[in-house]
Amino acid sequence: MMTCFLSPRRLVAAAMLMGVATALSGCGVAAFPVRVTSATAKLVPVAGDVVAYPLDKTADAID
Repeated sequence: MMTCFLSPRRLVAAAMLMGVATALSGCGVAAFPVRVTSATAKLVPVAGDVVAYPLDKTADAID
């Protein structure tokens, strides 16, 4: 018995794989390390805000 390459089961699996890949490739995931670095820089008393400002703008641009 020969099975068709485009069986409904394979189509559903491919659609689910594409959906998961799309959900994981969001911009928020890419901006997360920049936001963490910015939050860490803000802990420095005087220069923290100055250093964090460009990082915040970079994260906003990624989003």
